[in-house]
Amino acid sequence: MSLTDSVQNKQPGVITCKAAVAWGPGKPMVIEEVELSPPQSMEIRVKVVCTSLCRSDVTAWLSQAQASIYPRIFGHEASGIVESVGEGVTEFVEGDHVLTLFTGECMSCRHCTSGKSNICQVLGLKRDGVMHGDQKTRFSIKGKPVYHYCAVSSFSEYTVVHSGCAVKVSPIAPLDKICLLSCGAAAGLGAAWKVANISEGSKVVIFGLGTVGLSVAQGAKMRGASQIIGVDMMQEKCEKAKAFGVTDFLNPNDTDEPIPQVINRLTGGGADYAFECIGDTGMVTTALQSCCDGWGLTVTLGVPKQRPEVTAHFGLLLNGRTLTGSLFGGWKPKSEIPSLVEMYLKKEIELDDLITHNLPFEDINTAFDLMKNGTCLRCVIHMPEIECFPMAGN
Repeated sequence: MSLTDSVQNKQPGVITCKAAVAWGPGKPMVIEEVELSPPQSMEIRVKVVCTSLCRSDVTAWLSQAQASIYPRIFGHEASGIVESVGEGVTEFVEGDHVLTLFTGECMSCRHCTSGKSNICQVLGLKRDGVMHGDQKTRFSIKGKPVYHYCAVSSFSEYTVVHSGCAVKVSPIAPLDKICLLSCGAAAGLGAAWKVANISEGSKVVIFGLGTVGLSVAQGAKMRGASQIIGVDMMQEKCEKAKAFGVTDFLNPNDTDEPIPQVINRLTGGGADYAFECIGDTGMVTTALQSCCDGWGLTVTLGVPKQRPEVTAHFGLLLNGRTLTGSLFGGWKPKSEIPSLVEMYLKKEIELDDLITHNLPFEDINTAFDLMKNGTCLRCVIHMPEIECFPMAGN
């Protein structure tokens, strides 16, 4: 059945497809046949083409904090093609190329209209395993619910998302590359440009040189930072870090001196901007200590693996240092992400070199192992070239 044939009926029905289902925290994914409901009001159903594995997927999968929200389908950094649309959807049609968004934009709430925030009050980050609208799941196995992740769940051949949690992109943009802009790469670039607003000639330090950290480095370089210090315990990241703009690579294992002191010495008084891209709240404190007095700004981007509380001596703040957080780089998802796709198409930003592995869907557990072991930046998972199957009676 072709994609066109599958959507000729105005009322799409339940389909069956394959998805990587996690049955418990830290347990290997199992490729299961799942039922996927049709899109409800203001939702779209998407044929996932490519989905990349983000560190936050691994962190959530390993965490015991939400052990009750299983079975579950992870994945949120994805590109695909609209298969069908629900009632009320006018901005998408079948065949549109889209990026999924783990945090949406309703365009009408206080935050969306403020010009100051990208934290949508209606379609914000969803942590409870269900959809924004009716607070139910769209996936099931033999009638029993399978929970979502970030209301996206892209580790599936098809998924359903709210229309406010997807953005239309140019059909000429390669879906196996731009999927990185639905989370990690965009988060790093936005942290440098929108949140910190790095100024020319400034001194920057970045803790953690994964996809997000390297994207911060790329953004800092494009803003004309004079010094970009990258801090990471994996020496093998040095060469790639330099390619993305890092001028000084610092491995904490190579020094007995406290890292803030090293950075203070290298920068002549502390960095203008520090970015914590690891997901370690202790490192947030280190980053804050690495900034200069008066105007030093620390931006935290990482999702903590444990101990979410941040501690810091009040004197750091009293002396003019600032600590702020960044979700999705401050981008308004639907309004601004298309501009990053256009920048990529014009070769103004680099994505390709962030992809270290390409794997077929059936090897998704290998992708998790690679990320867990720290041996990849981004692994793009390629979904099979197959069509959905309508369930009997639909």
